[in-house]
Amino acid sequence: PAPDGLPIGQEADGALLRALGYQVEIIPSGCCGMAGAFGYEKEHYALSLKIGEQTLFPYLRDHPQGMVGAPGASCRAQIADGVGRQADHPLVIAARGLPAA
Repeated sequence: PAPDGLPIGQEADGALLRALGYQVEIIPSGCCGMAGAFGYEKEHYALSLKIGEQTLFPYLRDHPQGMVGAPGASCRAQIADGVGRQADHPLVIAARGLPAA
């Protein structure tokens, strides 16, 4: 938590989505392997996918149901490229849970 006691990072995203009624599971995966443009660089591509295969990709393959949230654009691209699943920014998912204005 931050010094004010509020959640930060993934926990903040999870708290927001839970407050809107979503069931949230944070995948204990660490880095997705993309790290900005790292995974798009030819010399890092194979390593990038190998990192994704450590935890994230197998978890997503084993749990094909539900939405996937990822705040980073590179993480969302890595998930799409690595397992063919769409990941959305947590705020996009949150907006889906709000009543229409």
